[in-house]
Amino acid sequence: MATNGYRNRIITVANQKGGVGKTTTAINLATALAAIGEKVLIVDLDPQGNASTGLGIGRNNREHSSYDLLMGTHSVSETVQETAVPNLHIIPSTMDLLGFEMEISQATDRVFRLRKALISTQAFEYSYILVDCPPSFNLLTMNAMAAAHSVLVPLQCEFFALEGLSQLLETVKQIRGTVNPQLDIQGIVLTMFDARNNLAQQVVNDVRTHLGEKVYHTLIPRNVRVSEAPSYGKPAILYDLKCAGSQAYLQLASEVIQRERQRLAA
Repeated sequence: MATNGYRNRIITVANQKGGVGKTTTAINLATALAAIGEKVLIVDLDPQGNASTGLGIGRNNREHSSYDLLMGTHSVSETVQETAVPNLHIIPSTMDLLGFEMEISQATDRVFRLRKALISTQAFEYSYILVDCPPSFNLLTMNAMAAAHSVLVPLQCEFFALEGLSQLLETVKQIRGTVNPQLDIQGIVLTMFDARNNLAQQVVNDVRTHLGEKVYHTLIPRNVRVSEAPSYGKPAILYDLKCAGSQAYLQLASEVIQRERQRLAA
């Protein structure tokens, strides 16, 4: 499926703006992919560790983490943990990531640490690897984009959405021109959509007008059950499969796989 030494599909889930549903999308898309038979790994690169918490991995149960993976002291197999979701594993995050940039600022391979770690036998067994980034552009995000085949962008249906999106697209362009020429936009996922809000529909129309087929057809609605799920250490799809948010993420997973098939057939 992959190129450049990989045997899987690595997707970075990123947005420099916080509060757009980035981690929620990473968790639930990964769960949905696992539910339809794919073997999936999440790499939590956010020092806040919300993806890890949202999948039920408590802070006291993160003996080895993505920090250890990036520092090269532990491998994928030594840092990966099972979740309550069959076929879904995670490399959890710890606050140690806050010091990563300072510790390796002089290293010549500082941007390629994640790429090196994921070109391994242990990583090859996953058909999809989703990397959850911090809500900022720093060395962790650069590592994620340098390692990935594509970037999936959750975009909140709000007034300033397009402004933030243009900044992110420029970042992807810069990474493509410097450290990862194969990096592409996997797609734009519109999140927190409220059909009762005229402005939200206007944002949807504007984004589709500007980016066309890069925007997924699936709209992720504002949904109380999706918001509640992380406090129980569960993805929404496990917490309440029938809620509108869970159904939307299952639909999104189908769209992601369909796009991958189209890409391979091209």
